[in-house]
Amino acid sequence: MPGTDVTYRRYVALGDSQAEGLGDGDDTVGLRGFADRLAEHLARHNPGLGYANLAVRGRLAARIHAEQLAPALALRPDLATVVAGVNDLLRPRFDADHVAGHLEAMFAALTAQGARVATLTFPDLARITPLARPLTPRVIALNRRIREAARRHGVAVAETGHHPVVADPRLWSPDRLHAGPLGHQRIADALADALGLPGADDTWTRPLAGPATPAPAGLRAAAGELRWAAAFLGPWLGRRLRGRSSGDGHTAKRPLLTPVGATTTR
Repeated sequence: MPGTDVTYRRYVALGDSQAEGLGDGDDTVGLRGFADRLAEHLARHNPGLGYANLAVRGRLAARIHAEQLAPALALRPDLATVVAGVNDLLRPRFDADHVAGHLEAMFAALTAQGARVATLTFPDLARITPLARPLTPRVIALNRRIREAARRHGVAVAETGHHPVVADPRLWSPDRLHAGPLGHQRIADALADALGLPGADDTWTRPLAGPATPAPAGLRAAAGELRWAAAFLGPWLGRRLRGRSSGDGHTAKRPLLTPVGATTTR
């Protein structure tokens, strides 16, 4: 498989809250996330790997492009992951071409400098929460453009969206927008598989062991949706109305290349 015999020395993650690791740990104990987990996989086969994570929660693709690409290029990665677009999907004036244009610009610049780049497609959020059904056409449009841009620049794509396991609630955090620890591990495994890394395979596509908790129906389901909207959707809408972002006051958790497992501070 491509990438199996490649040695990586410098891995840089660009993106938003998923790459930062929201849903996998917290701001008190620290965030892990798929990028940290992928770095750990890489380090097992690439001793001395340096890892930087420039991702910041709440960032739109344009701002990731503007703020993270230049620092990433300065670190001269031989491997980079670029994961962004979900925050754009949630905005009223979503434009798939605009978002994909920023992603493609990052793909182009990183690959032109010699980095191997990986990205992923997104699951239909309606499979996770029925209230997200209006977003389905947006997800389809963005995924199509991500695949096209990735193909033009030789970027590896982890197709995380269409496997049945993605709808298992055990993979998701309570907000249903961020993966939980099991979900972040599956994303890391998907990226490792797409890159053809040693020890990677397609087991990430398989169902979790044991039965999932049955989905509620009828009034219980409606009550659950209302509780979710009050706990997560309401605060998100409130920030939008105030012109605020969850990333306000946050900076990259690993702005420099450091050994995997090293303690970092913002």
